[in-house]
Amino acid sequence: MCRGIDGVIDTRIAKAEWPRNRRLKPSTVVPIRAAFSRRVKGRKITAIQRMGKRIVLILDDDWRIVFEPRMTGLALVANPPTDEHLRLSLHLRGGKVSLLMFWDRRGLSTLRLLSPEEFVKVLGPARLGPDALRISVRQLRETFGKSRRAIKVALLDQRCVAGIGNLYASEILFEAKVDPRRRCDLLTARQWSRIHTAISSVLVEAVSYEGSTLSDGTYRNALNQTGDYQNHHRVYDLAGQICCGCEGDEIRRIVQAQRSTFFCPTCQRMP
Repeated sequence: MCRGIDGVIDTRIAKAEWPRNRRLKPSTVVPIRAAFSRRVKGRKITAIQRMGKRIVLILDDDWRIVFEPRMTGLALVANPPTDEHLRLSLHLRGGKVSLLMFWDRRGLSTLRLLSPEEFVKVLGPARLGPDALRISVRQLRETFGKSRRAIKVALLDQRCVAGIGNLYASEILFEAKVDPRRRCDLLTARQWSRIHTAISSVLVEAVSYEGSTLSDGTYRNALNQTGDYQNHHRVYDLAGQICCGCEGDEIRRIVQAQRSTFFCPTCQRMP
């Protein structure tokens, strides 16, 4: 998402436009819309930063617009999937991109305008763990090594490591050949090393394919096009299919912490 909207850098916000559909379930907006609009009007977008699973637009006064898509939110610079589910449109001037839109069918996303001090409180080290693409194997093991949680559940804890979603946790553990039900405190140093390597390889590959658009079609890139990583899944959403690793066992689906987990019982055999 951040790469897809990077054309907004060095543009200036002419105005913020909010939807008028009163039947639409509202996304969380902080502060209230009127104050948000007044504060961003005329401000220049100087940079884009990713914080875990959030997009951060850095303004020229060092305030930040933080968009957390959650399950169904999109950041777009092209026509949205539907007009009625637009949450915010930023009209821009001075660059190639004239409109940045935040869209969410289900209203699960959040939009926040934060001062530098508020940003540290909301997304500082006390609230958000090291980024998944920057965490070291030592940090990973020290963070989770004494936990009795299942490794799949632990990887989703954004306070410990930021940026791994449910789909990618299943893919990471398949790549690392670790059973998702295995307790963190029972993992070996070699398994932690494989998990660390898999985090990087899976996430980098997923980004190169611009994410996964599943059967519900919700996720789209910034140009309102589907991602392609769903065509490269090894286990996620493939329950009942023959594993591409062992070519003998079937992919199995279980539920952990109310989220679907997919794995191969042979490739990811529990010790």
